[in-house]
Amino acid sequence: MSDIHTPSASKRPPRQSRTGLTSTGARKAGSKSDRSRAREFALQGLYQSLVGGNAVDDIDTFTRDLAGFNKADSVHFDALLQGCVAEAAQLDALITPLLDRPMGEISPVEHAIMWIGTYEMAHCLDVPWRVVLNECIELAKEFGGTDGHKYVNAVLNGIAPSLRAAEVEADRGRDKKPRD
Repeated sequence: MSDIHTPSASKRPPRQSRTGLTSTGARKAGSKSDRSRAREFALQGLYQSLVGGNAVDDIDTFTRDLAGFNKADSVHFDALLQGCVAEAAQLDALITPLLDRPMGEISPVEHAIMWIGTYEMAHCLDVPWRVVLNECIELAKEFGGTDGHKYVNAVLNGIAPSLRAAEVEADRGRDKKPRD
């Protein structure tokens, strides 16, 4: 008989459930929609714009060559990247009053995510505001700081009533109705 030692089953990492979430709570890559992937690529591009000051056309060209871009909604990516960079000042004007610190102290990742959420609430009316909020929270969980998703959630929840008043009010009315 051989003396080869095989690892016991107890030393293996626990199996991950097949719910579409990783052990940290972020969505697994296979369960992401084309638009979710577009948001991820837009986040990367906006980070390059915020931190590196790169030109949007250079960012666009670079990002389209990244692995996995073919699975993203390129039209939505274009809208987010181009729109957020073009409207940066207007987006910041909506975000800044809801911050508890100067914009310069906000992580560039969370800043870019708040741009994405604010831009989508203002211009992508086919996406329900709660979907925008949830998608941005997921981005912050996956790419942001430890509790960055809570900050993003608070800011975007504060912006939603001004950009999607009727939709937010309708949702709140539904939440207040007693259920049978």
